[in-house]
Amino acid sequence: MLIDLLRPGLDLVFCGTAASTESARRQAYYAGPGNKFWRTLHRTDLTPRQFEPEEFVLLPELGIGLTDMVKGKAGMDHTLQKADYDRAGCERRILASQPKVLCFNGKQAAMAYLQVKKVEFGLQAERRIGNTVIFVAPSTSGAASGFWDETVWFELARLTTSFADYPVGPEHQTGR
Repeated sequence: MLIDLLRPGLDLVFCGTAASTESARRQAYYAGPGNKFWRTLHRTDLTPRQFEPEEFVLLPELGIGLTDMVKGKAGMDHTLQKADYDRAGCERRILASQPKVLCFNGKQAAMAYLQVKKVEFGLQAERRIGNTVIFVAPSTSGAASGFWDETVWFELARLTTSFADYPVGPEHQTGR
């Protein structure tokens, strides 16, 4: 639905489940009226100002990329089928771009990628995709507001900042 915003050398890539119907309509990530993504990026100092969804193409200049687990369909998590998720495609995209941190925006996308029934928020210390560490943050979707915890997003910002000046080389590679 939305183009991937990926390239080698990024500090952080966000991976959501799927584009919302509003995001698909506007062809812009996290464009739903209740989504807290852009406000949260600014509040945690991951971006210098609050961007509008249509400005997502500016993120790589800040070391940030975007992708989704489901690329061929838009909608809320409960409308998606298991077959809609492209785990292998996500892995290929991350291996090709090798960001320092991959952050799943919500547990649903993380569980689909990690192939588990339960996942905790924060750094997934034992899991990597090549050299890329995996982090799980609470979903910014308005539909997930009952599980919102901005403190995890501040943890992500601290982690990303700590990696920004240090390359994660092959000596740190542990596989998946």
